[in-house]
Amino acid sequence: MLPSVGPVSHSGFSRRSFFRFAAGASALASMPILTEGRLAFAERPKFADPNRGIHIDANENPLGPCQAARQAIADIIPKGGRYEFAMQEDLSETFARIEGLDPKWVMAFPGSSEPLHFTVLAFSDKNKSVVIADPGYEAPIWAAEVSGAPVIKVPLADPKDAATHDIKAMLAAASSPGVIYICNPNNPTGTTTSRSAIEYAVAKAPKGTVLLIDEAYIHLSDAPSALDFVKEGKDVIVLRTFSKIYGMAGLRMGFAVARPELLTRIASLGGMSALPITAVAAAKASLLDNDLIPARKKIVADTRTETIAWLKSKGYACTQSESNCFMLDVKRPGAEVLAAMAAKEIYIGRIWPAWPTHVRITVGTPDEMLAFREAFLAVMSSSTAGLVAPSLPHKLATHPFTHLS
Repeated sequence: MLPSVGPVSHSGFSRRSFFRFAAGASALASMPILTEGRLAFAERPKFADPNRGIHIDANENPLGPCQAARQAIADIIPKGGRYEFAMQEDLSETFARIEGLDPKWVMAFPGSSEPLHFTVLAFSDKNKSVVIADPGYEAPIWAAEVSGAPVIKVPLADPKDAATHDIKAMLAAASSPGVIYICNPNNPTGTTTSRSAIEYAVAKAPKGTVLLIDEAYIHLSDAPSALDFVKEGKDVIVLRTFSKIYGMAGLRMGFAVARPELLTRIASLGGMSALPITAVAAAKASLLDNDLIPARKKIVADTRTETIAWLKSKGYACTQSESNCFMLDVKRPGAEVLAAMAAKEIYIGRIWPAWPTHVRITVGTPDEMLAFREAFLAVMSSSTAGLVAPSLPHKLATHPFTHLS
C-alpha cells in the first residue's frame, strides 16, 4: 500500500494538511479540466446551435434533476450568499451512510472530472505510466500529458460487441507503478467488465499502482460496484458523479472514494474550494430519492434496447451496452456520418481513432431517438461523399487545451 501522508479530519482533509499543501501546491492544479461535455463540444461542428436540433453526443441525461432535487435547489437559493461547508460534509456523510463507508473516505468534488485528473497527476510521472482501455474515455490522456507520464492504450477485448477491458493485457502493460484506469461501464462502448476481472486487477496490479475505477455510469448497469475494495483498504480510488443517472451534468457534483491518505494526495492538487450549494442540496435530495435510480435505469434501458434492436434490424452492429451510450458501426468513416447527421441538426459523436468506422450514440428521450433513426436512415441511404468532417477533433488530438479556453 502507499504510505500515509498525514492525518485526515472528519471531512477527509485536515486544516494542518490544507495549509501544508496550499503553501506548496503544484501549478498543475490550474490545468484545464476536460469533462465529457467539453470533449463533446470540441468535436461539434462550428455551426452547431446549442438551442437547435437534437444533442445526443455528450452522454447527458435529458431528464435533468429529479423533482426532489429541483425543489432542494429552489429552497436553498436564499442562502446563496453564504459558504456552506457543513452542507458538503453532510452530503459526504449521507453518501457514506448509504454505502456503508467511513465519511473520512469520501471527498466531494464538482463532478468526477477533477478527481480523475488529480489522481493521474498525483500518482503518475515520466517514470510511472497511465494504462487505459482503447477505445476509452480520453480525459486521463490529457492529464498524463501534463504530468509527463507515458500513456499505454490497451485494445478492448474482442469481440467488439462485448468490448470489455482486457485486464490481463492492461496489467502486463503496467510494468511500473502508476495508474490503471478502468471505466465500468466503459465510455464510449457502454459495455461492462466482469467482477472477476476487476478482482483479478486488484489482486495482481504491480505494487504501488493505483487502480482508478470510474463508476460514472454504474447505476445504469447491473455491474457491482468496486467500493468494497476501498473498504478493504486497497490501492483503489472509485469515482462517482451525479452527471449521468441523476441528471446533474450542468450542476457539477461527484465524489472520490478512497483511503484517506490517497484522498489527501488528490486534495493536494485541488478540491478544497466551496462547492455550489445548489448542487450540494440537489445531490443530497437525489441520494435520498429511493425511486430515482430504478425508474431512470428502466427508462434508459428500454430506449437503448429499442434503438439498438432497430439498428440491428437495418444491418448495423452495436456494442452490448448497459449504459446510456453505445458504439455503432456505420461501415464507413465515422467522421463523414457525424458531419452528415450534424447537417440535419442531429449531433452524435465522437470518433475514436481505434475504431474509425464507429460513432458513439448517447441515449436520449424516446422522441429524440425516433428523430435520430429517421435522420440516420436518410444519411445512410445516400452518399456522404464530399462532406467535410469537423476539424476540431484533429486539433484536440494534437493539442487538447489551447483551443478550449
